[in-house]
Amino acid sequence: MSLMPEDLARAQMSARLGEAQQMQRARNLVRARRLSRKAEKAAQQARLALARAL
Repeated sequence: MSLMPEDLARAQMSARLGEAQQMQRARNLVRARRLSRKAEKAAQQARLALARAL
């Protein structure tokens, strides 16, 4: 029975690690979407500037 608390602790640590990785992926996705929107806005502004220059 002495291994049971260790197994429980190992399982809890594994679960926490999985949650942390999932949260990290979610943060990365949010960051990527934000950067994508920023890049799209910059491209649109560049197109407008080019159109005005012609």
